[in-house]
Amino acid sequence: MPPSNLRATKGARNMTMVSRKEKRGAIRRLLKYVFRYYPLHFLLVTFCIIVSSSGGVAGSYVVGNVIINNFIMEGEGLSQHIVSPSDFDWNGFNTAIIVLGIIYASAIVCNYLYNWLMSYIGQGVQKRIRDELFAHMQELPVSYFDSRTHGDIMSVFTNDVDALREMLSRVLPMVSQSAMTMTVCFIMMLYTDMSLTAVVIGFGIMIFVLTMIFTKNSSKFFIKQQIELGKTNGYIEEMTSGQKVVKVFNYEKRNIEGFKKHNDNLFKYSVKANRFANILMPTVNQLGNLQYVVLALVGGFMAINEIKGLSLRGFMVIEVGTIVSFLMYSKSFVNPIGQISQQMNVMALALAGATRIFAVIDTPKEKDDGYVELVNAIEGEDGKPIEVKERTGKWAWKHPHSNGSVDYTWLRGHITFTDVDFAYIPGKTVLHDIKMYAEPGQKVAFVGPTGAGKTTITNLINRFYDIEDGKVRYDGININKIKKADLRRSLGIVLQDTKLFTGTVMENIKNGNLDATDEMVYEAARLANADSFIRLLPDGYNTVLTNGGSSLSQGQRQLISIARAAVANPPVMILDEATSSIDSRTEQLVQKGMDAIMKGRTVFVIAHRLSTIQNSDVIMVIDKGRIIERGNHEQLMAEKGKYYQLYTGGVVGK
Repeated sequence: MPPSNLRATKGARNMTMVSRKEKRGAIRRLLKYVFRYYPLHFLLVTFCIIVSSSGGVAGSYVVGNVIINNFIMEGEGLSQHIVSPSDFDWNGFNTAIIVLGIIYASAIVCNYLYNWLMSYIGQGVQKRIRDELFAHMQELPVSYFDSRTHGDIMSVFTNDVDALREMLSRVLPMVSQSAMTMTVCFIMMLYTDMSLTAVVIGFGIMIFVLTMIFTKNSSKFFIKQQIELGKTNGYIEEMTSGQKVVKVFNYEKRNIEGFKKHNDNLFKYSVKANRFANILMPTVNQLGNLQYVVLALVGGFMAINEIKGLSLRGFMVIEVGTIVSFLMYSKSFVNPIGQISQQMNVMALALAGATRIFAVIDTPKEKDDGYVELVNAIEGEDGKPIEVKERTGKWAWKHPHSNGSVDYTWLRGHITFTDVDFAYIPGKTVLHDIKMYAEPGQKVAFVGPTGAGKTTITNLINRFYDIEDGKVRYDGININKIKKADLRRSLGIVLQDTKLFTGTVMENIKNGNLDATDEMVYEAARLANADSFIRLLPDGYNTVLTNGGSSLSQGQRQLISIARAAVANPPVMILDEATSSIDSRTEQLVQKGMDAIMKGRTVFVIAHRLSTIQNSDVIMVIDKGRIIERGNHEQLMAEKGKYYQLYTGGVVGK
């Protein structure tokens, strides 16, 4: 099997080492999803953000420069005073109030609309990315999954994708609106008074510097918190699925300590992350309040002393209403800084997650240069196969050539290895000079110690991995020329670790052949001796299995797995310790069914029980990636070599 040291913390390292270039690339790719699938929605969102941001600023202008200066106050400088009730322009005032109401109502409607639209866009992009991610994963090589933990892969689908949704649906619109509001406010402040604007800029720089310091520290710890959350969830998942083993071996105390270690790390990073994040907003708010006071003092001093301030309109004496508007502008300018700073941590997590997601999507798909196909065939007058469209139960290899000609070869199940070398990691060869052949209908057994390379050989037949050197031929055809889907369709496999899916027993068996009829399923179950116990289940073949078939015994799950392979009716079968989880009595029943299933097929068996090895046509003893002995049971016993030692010792190595 592939070395486990490839797994571990690869995802965690990737998450903490996200460069600015990678972040920019992730943002561009996310925006492509938005522009490609939701261009009109995005344009409407942009319009609503502009209206919503401008509405608040326009409202501040109307309150100060229109309502206060034109209707409540009259005069200029020190002579400015409140309008007497008799001179009050109620018509103009009421019109200004109505205009103010329309402005704020428009801003509220646009604010609601763009948030609703961004929620729709965020969920839509999340769905499309998840669809693309899952579809791409189906086309990744087995080596990808062998080198990563399930928890790391699951965290991409859950934590990372959800962080993206959060950023798209909530953070991006908030940041966009805040940036737009700050821009409009800055323009209006310059329009009103540049002296007071300078005060706001000074406080803005202070707030920005503090924000960067706090955000830099909190983002670092938020990412570590996310990593620890993934580790903690993975630990919980592993311990939950292994509860029986935990209880049998009294691992409860050790597991509690293990969980406490993960939870303590999660707590530590969460506290540090939230400490910086929680301090930031009160600090920004207090600086904003201090700025408010300073502006009121400076503006009041200028108004009282009739000091002319410079604005885009020239030198003008500042008025009471203008000061009120400016104070509202300053508040609207500072608040977004705090809002943006609060979302920086979410954006950091989301962009780190996006980088991990796109790293998976960018992982090269399983290469398949094959061009030889498996087709339905009938026998011609000369005995050679003829391709037909309808199902015949007979298969042939369709082998096109560069000159346009096509050869057809019957699917027999003839497997040969010629001088095969293989390494999971370049330079570390695990199979050396493997030579073997399996004639159609032969039963070939592999025995040897754990890690000798038995399962690796069967992985090469499936082309889960490609060889470094040598040739593997199937019915005389180099398997590199055969399309992988067609190659694997011709193979059946039963693993030691059974995997049943949520669904009925009937559906689980049909996974071996989706076109199988119910009668074919019943026949396959009878061959595997699974029919009798299946019919005793509450709903027979319609009994729903959940949680990997946990309601069944290990032996029953294995029998269903064997029936699943039988219904595929392949010419080649691989049994990787298929009966190791079945008791001896059940094995005797299964063996009869297995013999019927294996009849006329090429069968590769990896087993440690003598009952599944003795009747093999060929037994190959593998040690350290080399075939050191081969022959049938009697021949190997007569040689008194490694097989003899294993046999007389009572155990054939796994």
